[in-house]
Amino acid sequence: MNNIRIVPMTADHLDALEQLERTCFSRPWSRKMLAEELDNQCAAFLVAEDAATGQVIGYAGLLVAADEGYITNVAVFPPYRRRGAAGKLLDVFLRFARANHLAFLTLEVRPSNAAAIALYTRFGFREAGRRRNYYDLPKEDALILTRTFEEDDQ
Repeated sequence: MNNIRIVPMTADHLDALEQLERTCFSRPWSRKMLAEELDNQCAAFLVAEDAATGQVIGYAGLLVAADEGYITNVAVFPPYRRRGAAGKLLDVFLRFARANHLAFLTLEVRPSNAAAIALYTRFGFREAGRRRNYYDLPKEDALILTRTFEEDDQ
């Protein structure tokens, strides 16, 4: 999907993102939680939109602490999956990490989410650990995936 535009999250996106959270996650973030991130100086939340219509396709969030990046959420509406939206969002975060000399980006993912793991692996993320019983509904471990940045990457 070549007509994907990546934009910063605004208050105008909150209704669609709340719906996306409910669609994708067993413990979704509320609209209020998403809205609070608009004022978080240590966070960047990006939205993937259809460039022609402005319709929200997906979104992702990144928290930065010192030289560490934590990807909080990556979600794409089911009809738009496997069309490049999540990859475009991740690419922005990877370029940000390099430009700002972050040591790594890390995230958690369900081991059963093979499509997401394949995507993250393509972007250089590798398993760095496991959080036992991290998720519920259903109960499942979380794989900790990390993409490190060496001096050569910068």
